[in-house]
Amino acid sequence: MLGMKCAECMFAFPFVSQSFMERPLIIGIVGPCASGKTTLRAELLKYGYEVKHIAQEHSYVADMWKRLTNPEILIYLDVSYSNTIKRCKLNWTIEEFEVQVMRLLHARRNADFYLNTDDLTPEQVRNCVIEYISARQNTNNSHKENNS
Repeated sequence: MLGMKCAECMFAFPFVSQSFMERPLIIGIVGPCASGKTTLRAELLKYGYEVKHIAQEHSYVADMWKRLTNPEILIYLDVSYSNTIKRCKLNWTIEEFEVQVMRLLHARRNADFYLNTDDLTPEQVRNCVIEYISARQNTNNSHKENNS
């Protein structure tokens, strides 16, 4: 039985559900404080996505996002310093904000999807991200069908 394709495995083990065989995508979200990570995560969870908020902005380990979660899709939400203060009434300096941006540099360079949230509503952020995820899933499914 070793070396079977998933479809063959389904026939050999009919009690294994299709949903078990098709593991959901793990989506990671990173970005500076007040960029919208928590709000986006809550919205994506409502739609059934498996989402991990990675507190990369608080870590000196550049690739912590990958070590802890290793998501199939990494989303980087960006925000300006001035908007962080408006959104969350944060009492911090531009220097502290820039430290977070530096801690996020590796994740930003490796992100699958980048979105600046300064001028977007939470609904617009959600819609942009879901549109990207859907397009990505459709592309992956097309490759699977072509390689079958």
